[in-house]
Amino acid sequence: MGAIFQSLGRTVLAGVVIVAVMMGIAGTFGKLGEMSFWTFFMRWLHVLSGVLWIGLLWYFNFVQIPSMPKIPDEHKPAISKVIAPEALFWFRWAAMATLVTGVLLAGMNGYIGKALALQAPFIAIGIGMWLAIVMWFNVWFIIWPNQKKALGIVTVEAAEKAAAARMAMLTSRFNTMLSIPMLYCMVAQQNAGL
Repeated sequence: MGAIFQSLGRTVLAGVVIVAVMMGIAGTFGKLGEMSFWTFFMRWLHVLSGVLWIGLLWYFNFVQIPSMPKIPDEHKPAISKVIAPEALFWFRWAAMATLVTGVLLAGMNGYIGKALALQAPFIAIGIGMWLAIVMWFNVWFIIWPNQKKALGIVTVEAAEKAAAARMAMLTSRFNTMLSIPMLYCMVAQQNAGL
């Protein structure tokens, strides 16, 4: 059992195997030819990638950013050279996966146009989609380019590095703010909460 948990890849694979066993017990494999199964499966992938994306967003804002001033200068390179670049890799690709699976899911359910146009009865999910699109844009075109400067992946002068770090932080905080109504809209659509 310990060997499973010594490797992230084996841990994730074990989780997938558990899902496959659950699907076998529930008789889900007999539904693989049905569109309803694939719509459900896409929703599951959308939720998985969204949890990773927003989880990392909240990690940055609730843990890493507030903790950085408390870390002695000699230890900060461990964050800026090792942890932050790895976390940002998963962060931006989770954002991409969430956006792609969300668009595919909306298309599979036939409401993408109405939701993006904020037409009833898809207003809540449409608002959530627009908020997520803004957040995705911020991740790829504001946060990541500025983080590359702030982390020294791209070499810039000290003043530009500091300005880039501030812009990345402020945009990340903006996304944290948007994540709250975005998640509300996503849940409200299915549960008549708007």
